[in-house]
Order: sequence, then C-alpha cells, then structure tokens
Amino acid sequence: MPTEQLRVAYLVSQYPALSHTFIESEINGLRELGVEVHTFSVRPAPQAELITPALRAEAARTEVILGRPKAAILRAQARLARRSPQVYATLLARAARTGLPTPKGRLWQLFYFAEGVILWQLLQERGLRHVHVHMANVAADVARTAVAIGTALDGPDAGWRWSLTVHGPGEFEVVQQWDVPDKIRSARAIAPISDFCRSQLMRLVEPEQWAKMRVVRMTVDTSRFAPPIGGRADHGGPLRVLSVGRLVPQKGGPVLIDALNLLAKRGIAVVARIAGGGPLDADLRAAVRRLGLADRVEFLGPVAQEDIVAQYHWADVFVLPSFQEGLPVVLMEAMATGLPVVTTQIAAVPELVADGDMGRVVPAGRADLIADALAAEAALGVAGRHEQGRRGRAAVEREFTSATAAPAMAEFLRAAGEPQPLG
Repeated sequence: MPTEQLRVAYLVSQYPALSHTFIESEINGLRELGVEVHTFSVRPAPQAELITPALRAEAARTEVILGRPKAAILRAQARLARRSPQVYATLLARAARTGLPTPKGRLWQLFYFAEGVILWQLLQERGLRHVHVHMANVAADVARTAVAIGTALDGPDAGWRWSLTVHGPGEFEVVQQWDVPDKIRSARAIAPISDFCRSQLMRLVEPEQWAKMRVVRMTVDTSRFAPPIGGRADHGGPLRVLSVGRLVPQKGGPVLIDALNLLAKRGIAVVARIAGGGPLDADLRAAVRRLGLADRVEFLGPVAQEDIVAQYHWADVFVLPSFQEGLPVVLMEAMATGLPVVTTQIAAVPELVADGDMGRVVPAGRADLIADALAAEAALGVAGRHEQGRRGRAAVEREFTSATAAPAMAEFLRAAGEPQPLG
C-alpha cells in the first residue's frame, strides 16, 4: 500500500538513546518507505549517549517537550485556558484523577497534563493529528492528553488519534501506576511486539478491545549486524562468551558470574566479555574478584552501536540470563551476526529462539543450567556452533528486519487512521 501521504508524530519518553536504538531503526525503516515521521521526546536525550553522528543528527531533528523555558510552558497553559476554559478544566480534572491515588502520583499527572498541552500545540503547528508512542509510560500520558485536547476542540471527525507500541514487562508490573487499561481503551490501535505481550494486554481489558491489537515485531539491521566476512575461524582458545545489556537486576548478571565460576571449577576453558553499564556494575566486578575470575571476565562498560558488532564477531556464543524481558533486541543482534545464543525461557524469547536449533534456552535463575548450556556449546565445536548461528540468522531474517516489520508498521499506522478498529 502506498505510504507517501502518511504523516505521523513519534513520541518517546527520551529519544534518541542507546537503549532505544530499536525505535530509531523502526523510524528509519518507515522513512525509507516514504512515511513522514516527526520525532518528539518528553525529556532531552542524554548528551553522554549521543556518541555517534547519527544519534546527534537524530537528536537535532527531535522536538523536546521539556526543552523549553518554564514561561513558555505557562503561556501555553494560559492560551488553552483562554480558548476553552471548559476543555482546560475538564481535562485537568481528569488528569488529577489518573494514576496512583497518592499526592505524588496525582501531582505527576498534572505535570504530564502540562506537557500534553505543549505537545498539542506543537502538533497543531505542524498539522499533525496522529501520535504514535513507544511504551505506556509518561509519553503515553502526554500523547493521550494532547489528542484529548485536539478532539475536544476540533471535534471527533478532525482525525486526532494516538497509537501505542507495547514492549513489556513494565506495562505488566505497574498497571495502575501507568494506567495501562485506560490507555489501551483510549488508543486507536495497539502494537504489542510479541504474541506473549499481546496476551498480557488482553487480560487487562475487555474482549471487545482485543481487535485493536496487532503484533508488529521490532527489527534489527541485518546488513550491519552480519556474520564476520569469511566466517568464524577456529581460534583454538577458550570458548569466548559475550553478554550485552544493562547491568540491572532483571538481566541476571549475578547468575552469569556464578555460571562462569562453575565452569572454572569444572576445568572448562571459557573467557567472557560483559558489555553495558548500570547499578550492578560495582557488585559484579567485586564478585569476579572475590571468585578469582579476573583473568576470565572482562567488563567493557557501555559500548556504542558502531563498536558492538566487533564484539559479536569476537564471540563464539552469546548469553543473556535474564529474569524478565519483553523481546530482547540484543538477542536479535547476536543471532543476526551468526552467533548461537544461551538464554532463558521467559516472556517472548521462545518466539525468537528455538532451543537446540539456535542455541540453548533454559529456565531462568539457574546458574547450573547456564553453565551446562555453555559447556555444551564448547563441546559442540566450531562447525556445530556455525550451524546454530546460521539457523538463528535465518530466523531473524524471516521476521525481524525492516523488510518485513517496516511495511507491517506502516500498514498498522495507516489502519489506525481508519474509523473502525483494527481487526
């Protein structure tokens, strides 16, 4: 279906960011199809993460809602209040009844309302009526408010609407705080990233809301995340293990350290690199020193996207021992580079990784099973791991590239503009 006339605003709580490269990839795929995408961010992008020309360029073209003087924010409130005191008062009162029923929760909703007024004004200036949001957090509150203002002022036939991509697991854990059921009902269309994610949203709302949910996968650039030219040679050394992700509790970093310790006790030669930063950094480093693994484990810190491919090429196997995920982009990246993966049987991971075919999928929280899986990969040898990696890349190419997901998202956005809910 042609997409030349499709114009949409993308709103994220913080964009661009290293942890949101999958959103940047989605937007680039849509733009390549001719979709006119305007990017907005609630908060400014962290300057420390704008480490590539592409990220800096994307930040420069992104409108930041909170990146303006407080006086301008107050003037926007006053203009709306003068134009329609009833609309202003009604929606402000609604915001004050939203979210957690605590003084702090209600206060934050008033802040979000003020940000929604700013977004409505920016959309008006650009002639945009459709806002698409990633994740049901503050960005969804802001978009919901902006669209409610536009609809109240211009009428239900003016085309104001918003849609939402849901990743999980945050939306499933803070249901009341993020007001997730009402956001599902309010949005014109919902794009869960997996069947598992869709099922978790279905339990929060009435069956008549289910029709607006259409799974749209995230993507990875398989031209950039590709196997090493010439393949992975037998380097003749220990099994090289790579883990990439934020060093936060849900990623299971301590489980990986325990598994590496078990392998050391078994006399299995393994070396590991851990890429990423976060609150567990110091604890994980201390555990490595305490267990005498300093010669086996290297901490890389945060690694830029243009440098991470070299790490995937260095590795023989990728490991992600998470307790909690949506559908991890790093698994897609690793598989796209031809790496077998060792990961956990949680959430939507089985929709991406077939146990035994592309690596190993084990129950979460089991350092002994992670160790067993890595030992099995070591015993498999270069040829066996190469075959697993080949099948993993083929799985990514089937469902998780812009060639398949970008047209699906473009059609999702176009259908969100139709008067009937998605089927």
